[in-house]
Amino acid sequence: MTDAFFSIHRHQLVRVAAATPIASVGEVAVNLAATVAAATDADARGVDLVVFPELNLTSYAIDDLHLQAAQQRASEQAVLALAEQTASLAPLLLVGAALVRNGRLYNCAVAVHRGRILGVVPKTFLPNYREYYEKRWFASGLGLTGLTIRLGEEAVPFGTDLLFAADDLPGFVVHAEICEDYWAPTPPSTIGALAGATICCNLSASNIVIGKGRERMLLAAAQSARTACAYVYSAAGPGESTTDLAWDGQGFIYECGDLLAESQRFVQTAELTVADVDGERIVQERLRTGTFNDAAIASGHPETRVRRIGFSHRPSLDDSGLERPIRRFPFVPNDPGRRDEDCYEAFNIQVEALSKRLAATRSQTLVIGVSGGLDSTHALIVAAKAMDRLGRPRSDILGFTLPGFATGDTTKSNAWALMRALGCTGAEIDIRPAARQMLADMGHPFASGEPVYDVTFENVQAGLRTDYLFRLANQRGGIVLGTGDLSELALGWCTYGVGDQMSHYAVNSGVPKTLIQFLIRWCIRTGQYDAATNAVLTTILDQEISPELVPADAETGAMQSTESMIGPYALNDFFAHYIVRHGLAPSKIAFLAWHAWRDAAAGAWPADFPAAERVAYDLPTIKHWLERFIVRFFQLSQFKRSAIPNGPKVSGGGALSPRGDWRAPADGSAAVWLEELRRNVP
Repeated sequence: MTDAFFSIHRHQLVRVAAATPIASVGEVAVNLAATVAAATDADARGVDLVVFPELNLTSYAIDDLHLQAAQQRASEQAVLALAEQTASLAPLLLVGAALVRNGRLYNCAVAVHRGRILGVVPKTFLPNYREYYEKRWFASGLGLTGLTIRLGEEAVPFGTDLLFAADDLPGFVVHAEICEDYWAPTPPSTIGALAGATICCNLSASNIVIGKGRERMLLAAAQSARTACAYVYSAAGPGESTTDLAWDGQGFIYECGDLLAESQRFVQTAELTVADVDGERIVQERLRTGTFNDAAIASGHPETRVRRIGFSHRPSLDDSGLERPIRRFPFVPNDPGRRDEDCYEAFNIQVEALSKRLAATRSQTLVIGVSGGLDSTHALIVAAKAMDRLGRPRSDILGFTLPGFATGDTTKSNAWALMRALGCTGAEIDIRPAARQMLADMGHPFASGEPVYDVTFENVQAGLRTDYLFRLANQRGGIVLGTGDLSELALGWCTYGVGDQMSHYAVNSGVPKTLIQFLIRWCIRTGQYDAATNAVLTTILDQEISPELVPADAETGAMQSTESMIGPYALNDFFAHYIVRHGLAPSKIAFLAWHAWRDAAAGAWPADFPAAERVAYDLPTIKHWLERFIVRFFQLSQFKRSAIPNGPKVSGGGALSPRGDWRAPADGSAAVWLEELRRNVP
């Protein structure tokens, strides 16, 4: 299946579009031509579903002309002609037309695919207030189920109980509602989603007034989040009658609360707003949220009351690119405003959690090992702010540098500079004599002068640091503050029973490494600390991440590099997000990572992300590190996560506490994930 790896359809992505054709004032032939042109454009762009505005074939703002027989016949003929003229096109089309059935006129969404009219959905809620008079012309579709409507020579499914489902593309299940349906307290799309629709669509006329554009987007964001679906919205644009109203042509696409794409507004050209929605992500979200199924039960199992109209979509397996924003840093928003909001919340979650723990334990002091690296730096600045919030002196923080055989002068100097700048109590304990004694007691070759730098050599140092910190906490009436982060827990890049895995409170355990970097930058930019502290923080951000447990290379002087051993944290955090939060298969994660990272010059980078770190990763590199992540995450590390201390959940992207987001066997196997990756990624 690797030949189809680059196809969006292989990964259960569906390309959808909100179309805004140039409308007319009741000229059905003109509307038909504009609709066919938009459908043709969508077909050329590889679109699977196109949503048109309400009554786009008929025209919306023509008032009593809706009740003219000539207009009604022209609308029906336009539907039939549209089916004929788009028979060679691939997209499923949802078009708007006013159709007569059994002595009533209905405002309808008509589903057309490859020349076949799949079904007709009448509008449920008809607005009849302020500028709206729809009950003057149309009948409501409320309660109409199990019916048909005659169009040409065929009886076509008719009713509010229709879903349109591709039988050859998982996640392509469509529900249609019309304009006011969306604004009702009980939108029909809620039942549609509970019945299995993954993509809910709204054909809207919706004249524009000040602020209404924001309201529409608010409703779509909320509905797509609440019902775990994609929501495609298309409102009428230029060309409609402006006798008493105006139209802005707003179109947008949301998925589970996230905005994927939006149109320009008030433009005098036809638009096609396109995005790839992730059917698999939607299904996985519903699987993870028991409330979704409970709501279906409470609603009387809607799936037993809908008609699922199947169609053969025949999706392409060609590489059509990706029409979807993919954040390189899924834990960190690209938008500066949202990023600042997230950093504010993340930082204060940590500060509040630590403040509560200090108050609850009545600790006289807070003991922390300060290495001069990112994690201990962040834990220390959180601790300083927690002391401020409690009205306690920062001198109650006891910071210890614990230099070992490979501790660099730079990092130790940074540790001391940071402790002095923050005003905490600093001290230094050289662990090398105790480490030599322990290695000698064990008969380790290093004690005899041999340069053997194995895992025992490394962990003797790490273990001694933790022993000192816990005993110092006993001695000084304190608790030990953990420094290990979410990324290290995911990778198992922490020593069991040692400070990055074990402590009295693990304040960083819910924060991935990439977010920690942005949090420290946010603290600098927003003036959380004084200039002296900010200068030290800036220096620490610029240094390479290293455990500093093995002496520098004798020839090159190079220190240990964490990322050269376990892979770039940027990729590892990307993998962790999509595995823990969304449960996606490795091949899908590789596909998304390739699109996110393959071009260092493309796409949005956070403005404060260092230019020197704006790198690209090709597919072989991504596959290499993903394979290693899978082994570490699923097979080698769970026993460490099963025994982690308390610590606050920070990110909605997930956490790894065995008491919270992630429960897994400590003796599991990575075989299923490795096999899926190797079979499906070239």
